[in-house]
Amino acid sequence: MPQPSPWAHQRRAGVADDIDFEIKGQELQFVEIELDPGESAVAEAGAMVWKDASVGMTTVFGDGSGGSDESFAGKLLGAGKRLVTGESLFTTVFTHNGQGKARVAFASPTPGAILPLRLAEYGGQLICQKDSFLAAAKGVSIGIFFQRRVMTGLFGGEGFIMQKLEGDGWIFVQMGGTVVERELARGEELHVDTGCLAAYTPTIDFDLVTVGGVKSVLFGGEGLFFARLRGPGKVWIQSLPFSRLAGRMLAAAGSRGGQNRGEGSVLGVLGDIVGGNR
Repeated sequence: MPQPSPWAHQRRAGVADDIDFEIKGQELQFVEIELDPGESAVAEAGAMVWKDASVGMTTVFGDGSGGSDESFAGKLLGAGKRLVTGESLFTTVFTHNGQGKARVAFASPTPGAILPLRLAEYGGQLICQKDSFLAAAKGVSIGIFFQRRVMTGLFGGEGFIMQKLEGDGWIFVQMGGTVVERELARGEELHVDTGCLAAYTPTIDFDLVTVGGVKSVLFGGEGLFFARLRGPGKVWIQSLPFSRLAGRMLAAAGSRGGQNRGEGSVLGVLGDIVGGNR
């Protein structure tokens, strides 16, 4: 999938800072963000690789999208949303306080891809897996999205709660393995392994369908359900969910009594349901 040209800078009216960036690396990527004086980027705590000396670093409560004039109640609500999605209560804001250009870099903690997306091009909102957010232009809001259907919440791979990113600026989301983008026409359906669904636009209808007969459930290794995605809208699929990678590593280490050859079968899925890993 083609990525935006490195350092392509085009000013647009909006709430979020219009930052420049470049994605570097292949399997273990990091994003290098270039800031003009006064521009800021916000990132998960501990994601920074390096920064120029003129870039100041401030830890804030919540996602920092409301600015310095945001009320304490607003900051508390933002922090609470992050806590519910399994993230830290705090984020770090990096602001260029000097002259000219300055850069700061952030890395993904897992093998895979960092996907740059401008929210204004997707209706100002994106639904994604709980731990996908890495960094963004300051002004992007990091919230929560609740699955409306009970069955989808229980068996949909990410549980009842997913991340909701809102705004008009650049966001950088981390996804496992190789990432594929699919655009679905109105009424078009796509069936995806529940753990491999990384993100989708709000216009997508997300539900579940069964994998098939009893034999497929017990021995097919694909779990009880597929994610059924119906257009119109865009979907991003990851080839290696972190839960799958961690499960294989644990199995290889012998902590689960040997290799688990039926990672998605009914025999191993019950414990994963509670944690939203399947």
